[in-house]
Amino acid sequence: MNKKKVIVAVTGASGSVYAKVLFDKLVELQSQIEAVGVVMSDNAKEVWQFELGNKDYENYDFNFYHKNDFNAPFASGSAKYDTMIIVPCSMGTLGRIAHGISNDLISRAADVVLKERRKLIAVVRDTPFSLIHINNMKTVTEAGGIICPANPSYYSLPKTIEEVAGTVVSRILDLAGFEQKSYRWNED
Repeated sequence: MNKKKVIVAVTGASGSVYAKVLFDKLVELQSQIEAVGVVMSDNAKEVWQFELGNKDYENYDFNFYHKNDFNAPFASGSAKYDTMIIVPCSMGTLGRIAHGISNDLISRAADVVLKERRKLIAVVRDTPFSLIHINNMKTVTEAGGIICPANPSYYSLPKTIEEVAGTVVSRILDLAGFEQKSYRWNED
C-alpha cells in the first residue's frame, strides 16, 4: 500500500470538533500515512479554543505550518501531497479557492492540489447557503474538488457530539481513500 501524504487545513468556521475527530482518526490510521501537514488560520485556533475549551491541537504529532509559510512543502506540487482536507471550510476560504486567490498557505495549497489534479475535500459548515456560496461550490467542483458538507448521519445512532462528528469524518476518510472501520448502512 502506498502511504498517503495529507494536508489538513482548519479554518475559522464553526465546527472545530470535526477537525479534532479527524486528527484523532489520522493518528489511528498512521500506518497508512507518510506525512500530515497542518495549517490552521488564526480564527481556527480561536474557534477551537472557544468551542472545545482547550488548545489540544498543539498536542498532535503532525507537521504544523504557519498560515503564511509559503516554504511549506505542500506550497508546491513537487512535494506530491495526495489529498487536502479543509475541515471545517469557511465560505471565505472556499471563495478565495474558487477564484484562485492564493493569499495564504491554505488557499495556495488548495490551488496546488487542484492544478496537480489531486484530491481536494472541502468540508463546508455553513447554513443556509447563499447563491454566492453555491456558485463557489460549483466552481470548486468543476475544478476537481469535492464539496463534503458537514452533514452528519444518524443511522449509526451516535450518542455523543464526537460520535456525530465522526459520521462526517468517516465519510471524509472514505473520500480520501483511507481503509477504515466505520458504520456502513445495512452491513454487519
